[in-house]
Amino acid sequence: VIRTEPSLTIYWELTNEGQEVAASGSHEYNIWKAIPPKTGILQKELMVAVSVAKFLATVPNAKVGFGKAISAGWITIQKNDKQVLVFRKVECVKDVVQKNLQLIEHGAEIDDAVKIELQKRKLLVEKSIKEFYVHRGPAFTTSIFKAETELTADLLAKYDLHHKCVSNVFAASFSDEWKNRIFKKYNFNALGQPLTGGHLHPLLKVRSEYRQVFLEMGFTEMPTNNYVENSFWNFDALFQPQQHPARDIQDTFFVSDPPNSFTFPPAYLEAVKTVHSVGAFGSKGYQYKWKIEEACKNIMRTHTTAISMRMLYELAQRKPFKPVKYFSIDRVFRNETLDATHLAEFHQIEGLVADRGLSLAHLIGILNEFFGKLVMKRLRFKPAYNPYTEPSMEIFSYHEGLKKWVEIGNSGMFRPEVLLPMGLPEDVSVCAWGLSLERPTMIKYGIDNIRDMIGPKVDLGMIYDSPICRIDK
Repeated sequence: VIRTEPSLTIYWELTNEGQEVAASGSHEYNIWKAIPPKTGILQKELMVAVSVAKFLATVPNAKVGFGKAISAGWITIQKNDKQVLVFRKVECVKDVVQKNLQLIEHGAEIDDAVKIELQKRKLLVEKSIKEFYVHRGPAFTTSIFKAETELTADLLAKYDLHHKCVSNVFAASFSDEWKNRIFKKYNFNALGQPLTGGHLHPLLKVRSEYRQVFLEMGFTEMPTNNYVENSFWNFDALFQPQQHPARDIQDTFFVSDPPNSFTFPPAYLEAVKTVHSVGAFGSKGYQYKWKIEEACKNIMRTHTTAISMRMLYELAQRKPFKPVKYFSIDRVFRNETLDATHLAEFHQIEGLVADRGLSLAHLIGILNEFFGKLVMKRLRFKPAYNPYTEPSMEIFSYHEGLKKWVEIGNSGMFRPEVLLPMGLPEDVSVCAWGLSLERPTMIKYGIDNIRDMIGPKVDLGMIYDSPICRIDK
């Protein structure tokens, strides 16, 4: 449409100091002029002020002018009784510096070597002006039109005058109308739309902080990649009876394909069956007919404690026994009624310690250390019931903002009916605790409804704009 022609103009311009020299004379000329013709003057008086026509006038840039005047042979000095006198060496001088600056100021051309010398003295500066001359191009027009961006079916279609309709695009003949159109050129160097990926969900940010706390305390992360679990590891291994309400379809998601799995350690399976049905290891059990059909059912795991059971069983098979500290943070699934604080899918944080001689006092100490790193210094513990831990405790922390005690998790010591069928030594105890990931995330980011954080109605702007999670430790 248009073509441009660049032009560069270089010119010289006097600096502020150069303008003063052009108007009042060079520094060396003013020094020579300030010296009395016959008597001379003390150097220190010359450098400060001189008496000219009965008024006091300072000599600007006296040191520069003094040096230049000596180099030019205009003045001379004599030392007498520790004093330095300055005399004129010539009767008249020609101020070439002032003359050259005046010529440049009026646009006259002078030698380049002179310009460079004046530039070194910071009396002159080189400047440039960039200009672009705009001319009409071969496609210049005064009308406004929109260039085509794609070769569409409408441009290819041929208009049928007889039937007054557009013929099929895939017909034998096509219109040449597209040849008369102007198409927009593709810019293959364009950056395109900025990528919006790479943003961490607030849950992942809080998860990272909790994970770091576990790692600082020397815990090892458990593999939690199997969302589908069978009822044996999820319930039976935890000494949870098969008639327990949590195993009903109202609370648990059962998998229809495949509905069952049959891979169990035979000796461990038999030991679990015995402790449930008739009792063992000093326990009476539940005294009911334990069924393998119930243990084989596949479900969406209801807690990550099923992973803990697998890890503890592997630990029991390793001889000799070595203490361990495990943790996991991952999803679990329960058939919950959806509301502002409950979802069918959420995250569970779990930690456990296995060692000889552990007691409830050790568990309380570990919990104080763990939650202390999360800035929860004031803890309370309330007795509770769990089928697989005894004693069991609910954990409460004082919330400074709400000014009340808030439940933050559950804990307990695994029962012998859980540990001994695995083959762990009788003097080994395991303490464990768990809490959700969603509740602290909602508090941290001020989210009132859990459905605003997980699910199809999540606002992506909330994910993009959420700040980094930092727990003040």
